[in-house]
Amino acid sequence: MIHEGNPRMYSIGPLTVAPGERAQGLIPVGTSTYGVQLGIPLIVVNGVEPGPVLCVDAGVHGDEYDGQEAVRRVLAETDPATLRGTLVGIPCMNTPAFEAAARSSGLDHLNLNRIFPGDADGSYSLRLAATFVEQVVPAIDALVDLHTGGTFGEIAPLVIVQGGYEDLATGIGLAAGHQLVWKGGKWGGTVRHPTLAAGKPAITIEAGGGTYREATVELHLGSVRNIMRQLGMTDGEPELRDTYTAVTGTFARSGAGGFFVGHAEPGENCKEGDLIGHITDHYGNTLEEVRAPQDGIVLWVRRIRTVHPGDEVVIFGEAQGEIQP
Repeated sequence: MIHEGNPRMYSIGPLTVAPGERAQGLIPVGTSTYGVQLGIPLIVVNGVEPGPVLCVDAGVHGDEYDGQEAVRRVLAETDPATLRGTLVGIPCMNTPAFEAAARSSGLDHLNLNRIFPGDADGSYSLRLAATFVEQVVPAIDALVDLHTGGTFGEIAPLVIVQGGYEDLATGIGLAAGHQLVWKGGKWGGTVRHPTLAAGKPAITIEAGGGTYREATVELHLGSVRNIMRQLGMTDGEPELRDTYTAVTGTFARSGAGGFFVGHAEPGENCKEGDLIGHITDHYGNTLEEVRAPQDGIVLWVRRIRTVHPGDEVVIFGEAQGEIQP
């Protein structure tokens, strides 16, 4: 929030940051069994000129590393002397999941990306989500949520604009710069949901996964920088594509356990019936084939070869038409 007495003094959680200054600290959520304070790490750069408050978060899933590094870098490179508004970075939202090198928290094994707005009286992940809603959402004007495909898979570069909130979020969604715009809406509980419900633009940007790549860090950095230009926080005109492709996502899950072999790459166009992957047993016998349900685009492909019945193996996107900026 902006202090009424001083229009540029900014406060969030335990931090109060003067204009032209930067600060870092932790919004406390709970204490670990070994006595260490757990919570939401913050980096804040408060500009000398008025402008919006943009929050960029990563590490909602602990095994998605590229966005975490992108948050640290964009905060480090941002000069408060030339910044209009305030940039808030959350480099790792889910520190217990990061410690476990896993998608979900090692404390309660919940998927943080499905439980917002959380519960202040629940387990750690639920309290973490509730703390974000209580202390971060009121203190920001817009949210960019950075993700990758995680260690289990790789995803084509895309932005998720929540269905029903297109008027609110499409502007920063297109400024993210990716050709594919996924109209999310089939699942709830993400970090963008309570932010959108508060009337504030929020998007999720996906790219990469399978392993850490500098190229993915650069993609995320490019998106955040362009969104900052689009919001007027930094100089320059935002770069926009002539057209974007709207897609929906269908999750293909395995019926058989075994060894997954992919035949298509993220972002690849496929025709109905094309072989995207198959599952074999240890002797090389094909147990199951995964084929494109219709013409479309492969959005996400599993990279971990171990697969159990019911595991996600592919996310397939059906084109829904073009979006004009």
